Amino acid sequence: MSRPPLTTLLVANRGEIACRVMRTAKALGLTTVAVHSAVDRNARHSREADIRVDLGGAKAADSYLDVDKLLAAAKASGAQAIHPGYGFLSENAGFARAIEEAGLIFLGPPASAIDAMGSKSAAKALMETAGVPLVPGYHGQAQDLETFREASARIGYPVLLKATAGGGGKGMKVVERESELAEALASAQREAQSSFGDSRMLVEKYVLKPRHVEIQVFADQHGNCLYLNERDCSIQRRHQKVVEEAPAPGLSPGQRRAMGEAAVRAAQAIGYVGAGTVEFLLDSRGEFFFMEMNTRLQVEHPVTEAITGLDLVAWQIRVACGEPLPITQDQVPLKGHAIEVRLYAEDPSNDFLPATGSLQVYRESAPGPGRRVDSGVEEGDSVSPFYDPMLGKLIAWGEDREQARLRLLSMLDEFAIGGVKTNIAFLRRIIAHPAFAEAELDTGFIPRYQEQLLPAPQPLPGAFWQAAAEAYIQSEPARIRNDDRHSPWSSTQGLRAGLPSNVSLHLCCNDERQMISLNASSPSTLQLQGEQLIRDEDGIRRNHLAIRRGDPLYLQWQGELHTVSRVDPIAEAEASHSHQGGLTAPMNGSIVRVLVEVGQPVEAGAQLVVLEAMKMEHSIRAPHAGVIKALYCQEGEMVSEGSVLVELEEAGE
Repeated sequence: MSRPPLTTLLVANRGEIACRVMRTAKALGLTTVAVHSAVDRNARHSREADIRVDLGGAKAADSYLDVDKLLAAAKASGAQAIHPGYGFLSENAGFARAIEEAGLIFLGPPASAIDAMGSKSAAKALMETAGVPLVPGYHGQAQDLETFREASARIGYPVLLKATAGGGGKGMKVVERESELAEALASAQREAQSSFGDSRMLVEKYVLKPRHVEIQVFADQHGNCLYLNERDCSIQRRHQKVVEEAPAPGLSPGQRRAMGEAAVRAAQAIGYVGAGTVEFLLDSRGEFFFMEMNTRLQVEHPVTEAITGLDLVAWQIRVACGEPLPITQDQVPLKGHAIEVRLYAEDPSNDFLPATGSLQVYRESAPGPGRRVDSGVEEGDSVSPFYDPMLGKLIAWGEDREQARLRLLSMLDEFAIGGVKTNIAFLRRIIAHPAFAEAELDTGFIPRYQEQLLPAPQPLPGAFWQAAAEAYIQSEPARIRNDDRHSPWSSTQGLRAGLPSNVSLHLCCNDERQMISLNASSPSTLQLQGEQLIRDEDGIRRNHLAIRRGDPLYLQWQGELHTVSRVDPIAEAEASHSHQGGLTAPMNGSIVRVLVEVGQPVEAGAQLVVLEAMKMEHSIRAPHAGVIKALYCQEGEMVSEGSVLVELEEAGE
């Protein structure tokens, strides 16, 4: 009995991937269904869908990871198919099987293929049988600490712990020495359980200076399978990709063919269907080692679309409906070069801790040839602590790599986000770095150039403070006399009859304070026109984005959007009371573990509290030896950024 034609598609995900999938689905004439948690009720993916279903809850476990709720949402909305996106349940064989048993179409591979390749351990065993070179490691069933200790000693440190059931850097830890293994393993297991519902781990040799090159494969239900070229994803932080590009610079046609054919053999060996990615480590000698297979659409699929001109989501939908692949291997295009960067709500200057808050300003780069933005937010949206902090992706295409690189730099310059810290400036430094321009890529790129990519903060120049003061004054609330700009009553400069026409402003930005005096009678070289602050200097005119949102002013300066606020130094001094020795939450999140109690002595560096935010664990450690004086948190509690968690008294006080 044949299935009825596909008319309605439910996307079991959120953020930019949900928006991206729905965009293609709508172009194909399908009705789109979004699911959302209580937190995401007004999120962009919910707003853009034709139908939305409230899953309730806040944490992923209570919403996007609840299979029963997702199947009920499909039934209630009349959806015949479910697209899992990436992350969440996209590589969960149980979810795929439940969809199939419910008589629905799963826009992914068969559950059997996820079983075979979704587990890193099972995938490595399969590759070993097929004769594909593997990085030395342990991929067995035993999960006790002693087993991992013995395996790590045999492999040789440093080693890499990885969750067998997931990716994206979750549940992944580099261990430099045996003394770090126990704590790293316990933390990685908790992250894996939280993110994927599976705490199993594997361990392998941490290969130094490798490149991360992956092959996009696609298979239909008729036995056809091909590879759509490759991507280089070497630039990573915390084992999570930051920059991806296609094709991989310097890869020869012979290497591309060898890796591509190996990836196709792997997919065919397990009866694969749909989009998948086979990931390899490529060393400096040109040898490649199998890492894992991701049985889903990847975050970086747009760069493949850019160099092939194909819509991979459209292919997913058509293949799931039984259509054959529309081209053969010899017909796969490879035109030009594409580079993608991932835009995160995070603080690169503070160990890339996730950031939360409201997007007071959100301006994307202008559309145009070779420019693409896949995002999941709009101005005014909130970034919560419950989910991954990625806001979107910027993708640039060019006839060659340098054109794509320069185009991406221009896009980053045009992007502006205020109200939440992001990695925009960090991304720009990567793309502008001479080593990146020369395609000197490997997974150690960010640590190697850390001083240039994450420079120590420098004092803001006087010209910035002058511009900020002018923009702040000129953006004050509406003039009294809007009908006569020359009237003294239309001025916002603070002019008062019989008094000096000076205005003093106490401003703060990035923990810096400045007092600026403006004289209304002196001509200004800066004029605010709409949201552009125009600065004339020595015959050169420069435009700076300047947006006022209540008290804060968001001023773009040298590629970064700075938040400027007016402060009252007297009120600030009166309010400057705080807990002495208090250790605060670096972000909004949930307390996973409290490892100390009041009165307990601790050594410097001791782990005190474990906080979970954006599906990652973050440890609060003792900055010095001392005694726990007070605890202000408990396990399972939600805490806000800046909340005092532990009060630590120095030894001998």
